[in-house]
Amino acid sequence: MLSKTNGADARGDERMPLLAVVGPTAVGKTAVSLLLAERLGAEIISVDSRQVYRYLDIGADKISPDIRRRIIHHMIDVADPDQVFSAADFVSGCEDAVERIRARGRIPLFAGGTPFYFHALFGGALSEELPKSMELRKELEEIASAQGAGALHCMLRSADPESAERLHENDVRRVVRALEICRLTGGTVGEAWRKRRKMGPSPKYDVLYIGLKRERRFLFESIERRVREQFASGFVEEVEWLLAKGFDERFPSMQGFGYKDILEYLRGKCSREEAAEQDIRQTKAFSRRQMTWFGKFSPILWYDTMDCSMTELADAIEKDVRHHSGRWSFVDGAQEGD
Repeated sequence: MLSKTNGADARGDERMPLLAVVGPTAVGKTAVSLLLAERLGAEIISVDSRQVYRYLDIGADKISPDIRRRIIHHMIDVADPDQVFSAADFVSGCEDAVERIRARGRIPLFAGGTPFYFHALFGGALSEELPKSMELRKELEEIASAQGAGALHCMLRSADPESAERLHENDVRRVVRALEICRLTGGTVGEAWRKRRKMGPSPKYDVLYIGLKRERRFLFESIERRVREQFASGFVEEVEWLLAKGFDERFPSMQGFGYKDILEYLRGKCSREEAAEQDIRQTKAFSRRQMTWFGKFSPILWYDTMDCSMTELADAIEKDVRHHSGRWSFVDGAQEGD
């Protein structure tokens, strides 16, 4: 069940040891993280770019309030849908949560499927630290205004395909920033950060990743089943309510899979079934990209979630994590939330 570890070597004691459960959508991260939180005495920090928004519940697949009262969760419902929530906001919120969790003698357990957020927190990938040019930024903003957001996004796709894949074309602010970095450094955003990390200070966190995977055909079945269940359980009505409150495709929160597709359905541009199918296709494609990104994370222990039950899987993970007990202190049992 446990595959070969990528670079799990000893590191300096000055860095804070943390745990993180990663993997593609619908692989079982939530179930595993809940079991581990109970066994290790942990509080969970959500690493999900949609769960940070209030009112995005069904489509973001948020954990139920009842479970959140039993096991404390952080970084859920911290912004309104019309707010721009940046990676810097995420890092700030997480750092605060980590300090409060540790002050209570608990274990911070990160869990989620947004690789960019993980990289921002543990790899220092905050674009505010890279070179800036207000003149160039203004020039790019004028291009977006005159030619449309799509034209600007095409420019980014030519200069930095990886960033273009990550950023929605309507997220003009971040597309502009990515192009600004490309122009000023002569490379991609990823290259700029890799170069900076070689020169900059070491990250302050020592994170051990628990990677979850599943054979692709089984993962795709899980994705399709989840989307169908969401559409049958009020997802369309959730988006309808958000739209009635003024939260529409102008905001990054509403540009995620499913939400933008249901907006198309509600505007009469496609059928309900077409919206569901588009959500499924996009989520499957995203899961492939997630595995590519998470495959580069280190140190990481990989587990196949089809090998056994979730309880047996948690047993194996707990055993392996406790093997590293020199780096972590454990508290048995879960803590009641409020």
